[in-house]
Amino acid sequence: MMHMLIGGQSPIIVRSSSLLEDNFGNAFAGKYESVFCANQGTPEERYECFEQAVRTVYASTMNEDALEYRINRGLFDMDEQMAILVQRVSGDQYSEGFFPHLAGVGNSSNLYVWDKNIDMDAGMLRLVFGLGTRAVDRTASDYAKIVCLDDPLRIPPMDYYEQKKYTQRGADIISLQDNALISVDLEEIFAHDIKTDKSLFASPDTQAASRLRELGYSQNKAPYIFDFSGLLKNTEFPSVMKDMLALLSKIYDYPVDIEFTVNFNEEKKFKINLLQCRPLQTRGLGKPVNMPIITKKEDCLFSVKGNFMGGNVHLPVDYVIYVDTQAYKQLNEQSKYAVARQIGVINSYLKTNNVMLIGPGRWGTTTPSLGVPVKFAELCYISVVCELSSAKSGFMSELSYGSHFFQDLVESGIFYAGINEDQKDVIFNPELLLRRENILVSISPQYKSYADVIHVSGTDGMEIFSDIITQTVLCGIFNH
Repeated sequence: MMHMLIGGQSPIIVRSSSLLEDNFGNAFAGKYESVFCANQGTPEERYECFEQAVRTVYASTMNEDALEYRINRGLFDMDEQMAILVQRVSGDQYSEGFFPHLAGVGNSSNLYVWDKNIDMDAGMLRLVFGLGTRAVDRTASDYAKIVCLDDPLRIPPMDYYEQKKYTQRGADIISLQDNALISVDLEEIFAHDIKTDKSLFASPDTQAASRLRELGYSQNKAPYIFDFSGLLKNTEFPSVMKDMLALLSKIYDYPVDIEFTVNFNEEKKFKINLLQCRPLQTRGLGKPVNMPIITKKEDCLFSVKGNFMGGNVHLPVDYVIYVDTQAYKQLNEQSKYAVARQIGVINSYLKTNNVMLIGPGRWGTTTPSLGVPVKFAELCYISVVCELSSAKSGFMSELSYGSHFFQDLVESGIFYAGINEDQKDVIFNPELLLRRENILVSISPQYKSYADVIHVSGTDGMEIFSDIITQTVLCGIFNH
């Protein structure tokens, strides 16, 4: 079956709509392809592109991640009926580009809580300027805006330089001239008329402008910080989104995950397009956990405040897979992909155990310089995923709440923690692992040369605890 919602030569998106994908209890988000068609050129050229997009979407039902997921969830023998949904891309033409002003994902339950005062039930958004591809994929080296809807202007505890660093710099748009999906620097987009007030999305970077004047660059335009403060402070957008998520969750009688776009006019009035709504599996708060006391630091693998996802937990840890940051950093790109494939082998080998995975930067990225480029199928049996970051290493973790990779973590009940070694009071003690035997070679003898990069060890009774009220995560060997 095929739904047609197109008109003229507007850009279109061809996406999947399957029975398993949209059912309760499954998180197929990102498993099947969605393909943008700029829809420019002769009718024959446009039809050929459309036909290829349909082929791509249908073929994606047989990709590795989808097949592995269906096997893991006991769905392999079920009849997977796929429909094709064709939608006009939400947005407008600005110069030679076509895009919506805003796009993103929303969740009615917010597990990204770095402050005990955050109301989880108010929901959250992961917001970007332009097409929503940057809100759902961990590919770009910039960051979406995370909005807690109980207090939209609340930001994680970070200074000016961190706020400037962890912001969006580029946008994905459809180029009508190139007839393709492209990425463009946001400053370049803002050099043109976007048919609404630019202060909704960006604020002048006054510190950078002052510094430029000091250096004698008085003719330069002040750069922007894309903080969306005008949008969040001066419009009804946050309250409308909060009400929308609450209503959808009530009707579904279940937490929901949505995708949306927003377009503004010159009077700053906006129209929200709800593109998709799915049930969202969440772990929930869980029961209160009695946090242990650290008596010997050498028995604590790590202790962090905030930057975790999964609620209150008390889990035994049987094995830890540790990817050494410096050793990984020195590998060439091909070897970094080899590390990701080996993680998949270990994941399958240890699948009946509680396993913790610790490594540099962002798990699930498609860019090896940002982290280990695993596919979700290669860590689907892992119980706890940790991302290491520090200014010294150059790797930065990011809890990409709302990304397809994140959805997989949530729905699979995988606990997440970000370990930023630059943060005050953070403890990270990899020696607790490294003094144990590395069993990598016994799992995969052919990967002996990677033994200095990947360390796999048993734990002798290690446990992980988290408490959402005190925003604390502890992992180590504790005397109860």
